[in-house]
This record gives sequence, C-alpha cells and structure tokens, in this order.
Amino acid sequence: MRRHTQIASVAALGLLALPLASCGASGDEGGDQGGASASGPIEIWYSTNEQEIAWGEKVVEAWNAEHPDEEVTAQAIPAGSSSEDVIAASITAGNTPCLVFNTAPAAVPAFQKQGGLVNLSQTFDDAEQFITERSGEAADGFRSTDGDLYQLPWKTNPFMLYYNKDVFAEAGLDAEDPQLETYDDVLAAAEAISESGAADYALYPPATADYTNINFDFYPFFLANSGGTQIIEDDASTFTSDAGLETLEFWQTLYAEGYASAEAYSGDMWAGPFADGVAAMGVAGPWGKAQFDGKVDHGVVPLPTAAGTPADETATFADSKNIGLYSSCTNQQTAWDFLKFATNDENDLALLEETGQFPTRDDAAELAADYLAEEPFFEPFSTAVPLAVDVPTVDGVAEKMQVFRDAWSENVQSGSGDLATAFEEAAATIDGISG
Repeated sequence: MRRHTQIASVAALGLLALPLASCGASGDEGGDQGGASASGPIEIWYSTNEQEIAWGEKVVEAWNAEHPDEEVTAQAIPAGSSSEDVIAASITAGNTPCLVFNTAPAAVPAFQKQGGLVNLSQTFDDAEQFITERSGEAADGFRSTDGDLYQLPWKTNPFMLYYNKDVFAEAGLDAEDPQLETYDDVLAAAEAISESGAADYALYPPATADYTNINFDFYPFFLANSGGTQIIEDDASTFTSDAGLETLEFWQTLYAEGYASAEAYSGDMWAGPFADGVAAMGVAGPWGKAQFDGKVDHGVVPLPTAAGTPADETATFADSKNIGLYSSCTNQQTAWDFLKFATNDENDLALLEETGQFPTRDDAAELAADYLAEEPFFEPFSTAVPLAVDVPTVDGVAEKMQVFRDAWSENVQSGSGDLATAFEEAAATIDGISG
C-alpha cells in the first residue's frame, strides 16, 4: 500500500463575518527585531466549524493561563469566497495572523510563491523531529518541492461510503451487511434502489464544474482503486491508468443509468442529498456523523473498488487541513511553541473528542483507544487514517484539476463519451501546464 497524506477541504460551517487581523505579529513584547527567536503576543485563526471553535477556545485559554506574556488572541477565519482567498489576500496585505489552523495543503505552493509561509524545517531546530515523530511517514506527503515543510500536518478526515439503512431495507438489500465492496456491488444496489423507488438516486455528489468537487466523486474512489495513487505524481497525470479508467467507467455508468444526478442540488450540495434522503449513499469523512444523525439511519463502509479491496488496505481521501505559520508574524518563537502545544497528546485527543476529526499522527488509534471503545462508529475511520491521501502539493494544482473537471463534466456526467481519448487529452494538457 502506498502511503501519502497531503488537499482542499469541505466547505466550512457558517462563516463568521469578522475583521481581518490588523497585525499578524501582535504586540511589542517580542522586541523591535521580531522574527524566529522572538516571543510575545500572537494572533491566530481557526476554522469556522462550531466544534473547532469550541476546541480552539479551550486550547487558547489553557495556554494563556500559563503564558501571560505570550498571550494568544484567536478568532475564526474571516468571511470570504473561500478560506484560501482570504489567506492569499491577507498575505498580500501583510496582515496575516501568526497561525492559521485552516491551511489547505493544496494552497501551500501558492502561499509559498507569495512569500507568505515560514519554512518550519529551516527555521526551528526541533521542527523536523517534532513533526515526523508525531505524523510519521504522513509528513512526507506535505513536503514542498524543496523537501522542506511549510505546514504542520494537523487533522485528517478519511472519506467513507455512508448508506441509508432504511432505503436499503426498502430496496430489499441487507441494511446491516450491505455488500458494497466492488463497483459491481454498488451498481447492483443502485439498480435495486432505482427499481424500488426507495430513493431518487443512489449517489448525488456535488454536480457543479468547480474543480474541488473532484474530491467528492472521482478522487476518493480512484485513490481506493489505485492503492493510494495521487492524481498527479512526479509531474505526470495518473488517471489514465487501468485503475483510473475503471473508476471513470464506474461513474459514467452511474450517470448513464440515472443512478446519479448531474444537476446542481438546491440545498447543501455536500451533505444535503444524503441527509435529505434524496440519495441512498454519500461520501463523507467522520464529520458526516454529526451532519446525518437524527436525519437518516446510516451505516458506513470503506469505499468500493473494482475488484474489492480489504478494508484495512483501502486507501481513501484524507480531507486534511493543516497549520501554517505565516511570515508576517513577528513573534515566531511563540507561534511555534503554541503550535506544538496545540498538537500535543492532550489537545490532539481533545480535537477528536470535540470535533470527531482525527489528528494526523501515526498513533491516532492508540491515542484514541478509550474514545473509540465508547464511540465504535469511528473505528473504521481510525483504521483509515494511515491510508488517507490528499491532493498533490504541486504548483498550479487548481488549474490542473479544473482541466480534469471539465473533461469529467463533458464525458462522465453526460453519461457518454470516449473516456480513454478524452482523458488522454486532459492528461496531456495537465502535464503541459507549468507551475
């Protein structure tokens, strides 16, 4: 099994309209010089997810109680078209906070080009040891092209296939043992669901042409089917492989048979179709439980593959978010010390317990053993943490993935098209795009 962990993520819950930080450094206690060795007050942003805010407030309170001269001021990331756009604009303005606990790995190359990120590997003597001891081999998946780390791997949300038990039962399928190991299994279930009328669709991923939606249809299934191969590796597209074409054909069939919809959903396009009972199945990370509880009686299984891969060998999409330390920060030593504090054993475990999201660390299952015993629903996700893979951290990733998405819209969602030819052309275009 190949092992990477690198992405873009799910839309945050309920953006809070808060002002941009006026100064990423925060305060004068760090001295006039500032920089890597300076200590003093800092500002941070975390995501707008309600549970993460609650976690962050507790971590900040605990830190401030012990570090009155290095006070942390925190807020949710300000509203904008996307977190990435807000951060990029803040880098340009020179007013980023010291830390952002919502840094998308795929955005890191662009932030580096802006000069917005601190090279952790070269700036702090203990950075490599701390990060690799915590995250193990997963850390290598987040290295930039120069081999250094400009982000600390923070949290991983392995995607699984959720299914509606009531819909499956109505369609004459086994709601407790749904038999969804292979693509053929899923197509057979989709046919039964369609014929029974138990749900309008088998699967209903986000249908818009935005490139990030690849993370909810093709990419998770391709990762599972290919043993964890990223969509771009060694500057070359990989989706025209046998594994890629199998996955493309599977999705094309879903659309051709009417088992999936290519129309934009009128509600929440990520969780809505499954939560509303419109779709019998949906892909989501462990965060899905909170979204679906009380709405549908759901079960969860690993993503299917063409041949049926054992659960403990099935790769999946990581849906990671990491922590960036931004270069406009004056008191960088305090920022680094707080970053380590926020990702120690106690706070990593609290992150899981508070949010249902797994810290990106080798020993996540051991750290969370007691929690998993009480919350067995999360055990499959725990098993998948070391198998979780993100989008590649390569220059121009957004433009490259949009080329793929355009070919997807024309040849997969349409239910017709010469897949081999269309995606060979897409691969050639992608491979010709310079960073």
